Amino acid sequence: MHKNRQWICITGIFLLLLFAACAPKAGMLQAEGKSLQEEDAEDKDVMSSAVLTQAPELEENSNNEKLVQKLVQQITPQPPTPTEAPSLSLVMVGDVLLHTRILEGAQLEDGTYSFASLFENITEEIQAADLAIVNQEVILGGSELGVSGYPAFNAPYEAGDALVAAGFDLICHATNHALDKGKKGLLNCIGFWKEQYPDIGVIGIYDSAEGRDSIYLYEANGITVAVLNYTYGTNGIALPKDMPYAVSLLDRDRVIADLKKADELADFVIVCPHWGTEYVSEPTKEQKKWAKLFEENGADLVLGTHPHVIEPIEWQGDMLVYYSIGNFVNWTSGTKAGTADRMVGGMAEITLERAEDGTVFVAEYGVTPLICHVEEGKQKVTVYTIYDYTKELGEQNAIRNQDAAFSYEYCAELCERIWGELWR
Repeated sequence: MHKNRQWICITGIFLLLLFAACAPKAGMLQAEGKSLQEEDAEDKDVMSSAVLTQAPELEENSNNEKLVQKLVQQITPQPPTPTEAPSLSLVMVGDVLLHTRILEGAQLEDGTYSFASLFENITEEIQAADLAIVNQEVILGGSELGVSGYPAFNAPYEAGDALVAAGFDLICHATNHALDKGKKGLLNCIGFWKEQYPDIGVIGIYDSAEGRDSIYLYEANGITVAVLNYTYGTNGIALPKDMPYAVSLLDRDRVIADLKKADELADFVIVCPHWGTEYVSEPTKEQKKWAKLFEENGADLVLGTHPHVIEPIEWQGDMLVYYSIGNFVNWTSGTKAGTADRMVGGMAEITLERAEDGTVFVAEYGVTPLICHVEEGKQKVTVYTIYDYTKELGEQNAIRNQDAAFSYEYCAELCERIWGELWR
């Protein structure tokens, strides 16, 4: 029935347009002193003769008919253009380890610090994502507590300024170094973020039980994701007696409760665990056990940190797992074989989409290898994507003094061995 009504409508429009196209001819005849009735009364032979002598006008009428056909085609309803599915892009980089030589190179003549050089070569990639996450390994206790590197780290607040300027939206602070400066360092860090950057998400450390019980949610393009952050421990430093909630630990019951709550609140659930064994490029049995627990209780994506080297990317059922994205920046004092591995990290890149049934899923995923470049001097430590790094830079990297195996080729071969075709 609908199609018949549409055809009748189009036919009517066609006839009206055809009549309009022919109307000027009738006006011309009347202007010559002949009415339409008089024309009808003329002899048939005369009419035939008139038709034969008006061949050019017939050709013009034919052009009018073509015009009418074109107009009808233009007003004929066309099928709607398919719209793109709602999507959300996210990236995450690994451990920001501010070793002593990095801190020394970042200090300015007036005693303040600038860490802008660390991010200057990848800022565009960070800011392009809807959600950008970083694992801030070092507590930001501020200069008042004494800036220090390994083994008890403490960074000045300027490190936080640089993270925000680079474009990060969410800071993960649940690491084994969260209590390196005790309760005071932790409270200073939380206070800095709340006072200076209240719109930046901070998870993994808390100054209240209410904060610990909350679920971090991020929404973009109609998609809501929940992000949880845990650490395996705090290097043997006990939680403050009056703040048992201070650092989010990998506690089975707590993790399950958080996952269930997050699954109710969000379309997609991400877990960022600080786990694994340092300098080991394969996931441990403990990591596998936790990954299975995450997947069984509603997690959709795992982005792991702490081993300080890159580890494989695999599927655990319907859940995608980045076991370790390695260091973002570091200047380790190590000199053993394999030290060069610590200079390679990854930027996890994931695109989420909403399916027709309303569920949100991983539509695309991959990883961009990152290379930490260190040189002696001020503002000489930075991070490049492997695509912007060169053989010449590799030869200049000061880490070669600690592990002569380091080179551009070494980094590329490492990525190929661990990530295969996944790295872009």
